[in-house]
Amino acid sequence: MTAVPPPDATRAKRRRTGRRARRAAAPLTVVSALVATVALAGCGQQRDDDVYTVLNSSTDDSYHSWDAATLKRCSAQLGITIEQQSVPAAQVMTKSLRMASSKSLPDVIQFDASEMPTFAEPGGLVDLRTLGLSTQDIPKGIVDFGSYKGTYYGAARTVNTLALFYNKDLLKKAGLPVPTTWDEMRETAKKLTQGKQYGIALSAGGAEDGVFQFTPFMWSNGGDETELDSKNVAGALDYWKGLLKDGSLSKSTVNWTQADVNDQFMAGNAAMMINGPWQVETLNTKKSLHWGIAQIPVPKTGDKSVGPLGGAILTVPNTGDTAREKTAAKIIQCMSSEKEQITYARNSWMVPANEKAAAIWRKEVPELDALADQVATARSRTAKVGAGWSSVSLALQSAFQSALTGQNSAAALKKAQARATSGN
Repeated sequence: MTAVPPPDATRAKRRRTGRRARRAAAPLTVVSALVATVALAGCGQQRDDDVYTVLNSSTDDSYHSWDAATLKRCSAQLGITIEQQSVPAAQVMTKSLRMASSKSLPDVIQFDASEMPTFAEPGGLVDLRTLGLSTQDIPKGIVDFGSYKGTYYGAARTVNTLALFYNKDLLKKAGLPVPTTWDEMRETAKKLTQGKQYGIALSAGGAEDGVFQFTPFMWSNGGDETELDSKNVAGALDYWKGLLKDGSLSKSTVNWTQADVNDQFMAGNAAMMINGPWQVETLNTKKSLHWGIAQIPVPKTGDKSVGPLGGAILTVPNTGDTAREKTAAKIIQCMSSEKEQITYARNSWMVPANEKAAAIWRKEVPELDALADQVATARSRTAKVGAGWSSVSLALQSAFQSALTGQNSAAALKKAQARATSGN
């Protein structure tokens, strides 16, 4: 579908994921102090009136070229020059903070949606609605994805979530249907585990990858990030422990990123995996691999499969220069237009944020229909805890490492709740 050459193995390892994995969270107090300073002090350095900058994490060759093409089209449309500045995903926040402290912020910052509240909390971002950006034809869940405390700060071009990928040939050979419930998935994984092949692979590592992958199990089981020590959250973690106990899940899962999980699936070491659409381009490089995609199984029939919304959002930092902020909003409007969303989605295999664009995309890639259905029920990680998500995430990461290596789930999650509440 995409004209961009498939990435090699090295590039596949560092491909962007929906949640910007392994990103270190800056302390909220530090962020607040720096951002509040620039928000109050206004714009510092002189800038070229016709040159605007977009800061993003498109360091991967493919993403960088796609964004460069988008910005070239938008530059021509708006009659200005738009430059792209790309840094590794883990450095977007720290780079933004350094630029805020030196009063040299870019005109547009592409944040991971889970990080946006941290920058918005102290007044570092501008309400996009006040700059004329409309949320018409954008589903409420995606509007909320780019909002903090009811204010719309970030426009998404595309979004993603997790789904169940499966090896069609292996399931067919074993005479097994695609599982839809936890019991079915556990039994299917057991039957598909043989020799060096595990039934399923997922990421439970001590980083945001693992937390991102745990949320659909926690949420679909009625768990909540505001009460990590509830029986519902423990039940989800116990389900993961059950897969380990069965031998259907490798013990190395506590060290795997989502890229590692995809490598295992492509190598034939796992018959199923939990992963996202950012892996599709890489999956399609192996022509002998016949894969399918389905919604993540639920605890019992009739339950709703609730996954995490992932992806990046385009924001306008509060520089105090209202004229440049208005032009920055026009840049975002161009980048997130229906036409540009479809183009970006075709390249990246993500789902367009605009409903009309998504409807066109569904017709073009019917094999990913299940992903679009999963997006329809997905929600933001920061919807309930806002800027406190980083503390929740770190607490869960520690709980995984303890519970999946022997500790009682309830005990591990009790410590996690205490840690999340303290903010440490």
